[in-house]
Amino acid sequence: MQGVIKSYDPGTGEGIVVRDTDRSEYVLAPGALDGSIFRTLRQGQRVVFELDGSERATRLRTGAEPDLGMGSVQLQ
Repeated sequence: MQGVIKSYDPGTGEGIVVRDTDRSEYVLAPGALDGSIFRTLRQGQRVVFELDGSERATRLRTGAEPDLGMGSVQLQ
């Protein structure tokens, strides 16, 4: 799914992402940034995410990561 970060607290890791298709809001799951290139998030940032079994946003990543077939992002 694709969406936009509505809010994020870097101190607690809590936040909300809004899905593009229907504007549904999802709370970030604990560890939602694990394995991602993201270290923090900002309001309005576009992300791709999945939902866990509790309907929380997890596995946040950019649209340029390998699972979208666009290659990986290289940080230098």
